[in-house]
Amino acid sequence: MGTIEQTDDSGCTRTVDVDRTDHGYREWLKEAVRKVQADSNRSADTHLLRFPLPLEWGIDLYLKDESTHPTGSLKHRLARSLFLYGLCNGWIRPGKPVIEASSGSTAVSEAYFATLIGVPFIAVIPRTTSQEKQRLIEFHGGQCHLVDDPHTVYAVSARLAADSGGHYMDQFTYAERATDWRGNNNIAESMFEQLKLERYPEPAWIVATAGTGGTSATIARYVHYTQRDTRICVPDPENSCFFDGWVNADQGVTSDASSRIEGIGRPRMEPSFVPGAIDRMMKVPDAASVAAVRALDGAIGRKAGGSTGTGLWSAFKIIAEMVAAGETGSVVTLICDPGDRYLDKYYSDAWVAEQHLDIAPYASAIEHFLATGAWPS
Repeated sequence: MGTIEQTDDSGCTRTVDVDRTDHGYREWLKEAVRKVQADSNRSADTHLLRFPLPLEWGIDLYLKDESTHPTGSLKHRLARSLFLYGLCNGWIRPGKPVIEASSGSTAVSEAYFATLIGVPFIAVIPRTTSQEKQRLIEFHGGQCHLVDDPHTVYAVSARLAADSGGHYMDQFTYAERATDWRGNNNIAESMFEQLKLERYPEPAWIVATAGTGGTSATIARYVHYTQRDTRICVPDPENSCFFDGWVNADQGVTSDASSRIEGIGRPRMEPSFVPGAIDRMMKVPDAASVAAVRALDGAIGRKAGGSTGTGLWSAFKIIAEMVAAGETGSVVTLICDPGDRYLDKYYSDAWVAEQHLDIAPYASAIEHFLATGAWPS
């Protein structure tokens, strides 16, 4: 209940009680928030896997396996946070669609949460998005709206929301603010809790690739907030502008091409990317990402998406630097999503050849590193 002042034709002013509460909506909202929070209680944490390295190096490499979430990717955490943010802000309404611009994985997870609370979901995705991701979006109850130009996903999403009276989730703007970076079982807090009993419980480096930039922002902010010495590295694939924007301190930098590594790399500096919070970036060739993800499969028998390969390649390079400097410690990177979504891409020799990628030199570099601890010149 609130009050407003009204003035009648005679000029007299009176105070009128106003109640804008829709009790049916408030009951729906409480139930929707409960359902999303219950999902968090069931599935918030994921495994921390060890990558086999020679014990004498004095360095341990871990992979936070985000592929074990109910929707199979790191983006499950983000989607949960975005839905809670949108619900609690009053942006998501019963019966109205949620629309998202995505390269695939976030849309899969958001389709899951939309179905969970009973609202329609439309994913605006590039036509080149893997068929498996499109299938998963639809499997979880979403609808795919394909665009030929990846640069148009933002405008098309906003238009669909305006035309339908729905809500454009806009992960690229809200990822860094929707997640509670101070704790509350976010990915960073989970990592450090799982490392408590390891021989190097505070990692020297955490390597996190960037799509929205929200994950790297959450991890970096948590590290600074808890006063740790861990450094944050963000690898960037080809055809992405994050690296150039970070190096040149230019928020306006753009890229004309689209990333071959689904889920990471963007044609613009996204609002959720927080360059001042991180310590280092690496530019990673796409062929290196493919070689690294195949090496992961050979080492631990786990297929993962190309973004995992981008992070793993950078983690290998950091470990080689530590070995050369006589440093010990631990390094953590992420398994962002499962490889079965990309069997027709990163695990297909035909696709690799079609993309004119030569992964052989990068596979040899990884093999040399794993055998010697040294990075080939």
